[in-house]
Amino acid sequence: MAIAKSVSKTVSGIELYLRKIFSLMTGAVGITALTTFIMMATGAWTALISNGGLSVTYYIIAFGGLGLSLWAQARAFNMKPATAKILLFLYSILMGVALTPMILVSSFSTIMIALVLAAVMFACMALFGYKTAKDLSFLGIFLFLGMIGLLLVGIVSIFTGPMGVVFNQVVCLLGVLIFALFAAYDMQNLKNAYYAVGNGEQKDQLAVLGALHMYISFVAMFEYILGLLNSRD
Repeated sequence: MAIAKSVSKTVSGIELYLRKIFSLMTGAVGITALTTFIMMATGAWTALISNGGLSVTYYIIAFGGLGLSLWAQARAFNMKPATAKILLFLYSILMGVALTPMILVSSFSTIMIALVLAAVMFACMALFGYKTAKDLSFLGIFLFLGMIGLLLVGIVSIFTGPMGVVFNQVVCLLGVLIFALFAAYDMQNLKNAYYAVGNGEQKDQLAVLGALHMYISFVAMFEYILGLLNSRD
């Protein structure tokens, strides 16, 4: 009987932990959407455009957001959960600004299709990562290298300009695949980490870190799907 009660508490504990992760992630996505809407409604998006291209301000914000996310992940267990939440929501604001130029050139129907596809794929992959008994740790190095490759392609495109429709479509497809796998990989890691960490504060810190990881995967999937749909128009 005691064992049964212990198992019940563990199950309810991880459910609360996962609910916290996805609540934070959903809040961050909402802030990103609101930020993009404000940028478009107020005309602030003009600061991101220069001579028909993206301005220096845009790149400062985009790479500043990337730097903030990397720093937050490195320091996740050295800060209070409340501080980590603030950084997560600050990052979501920066991402909302960075996504604005892409949203501006997309039709409403295309945005909605990309959002639904990203949400369905993300949910399926996260569920797979949670349910599967197969160890997905072998994906780690490949996903990391893939993400670095996508980042390098993005940096090169800043200096060389567009690389062609076909090349862009291939990059978008790879981006969707990489971050879909990241959703499953991170979900399994977050599940395993729940049982590995000790006290409640560490679990709260882990929940915020998990929300950041899942947020990054979802937004990246949306961005690459939107880019793929736009390239076909």
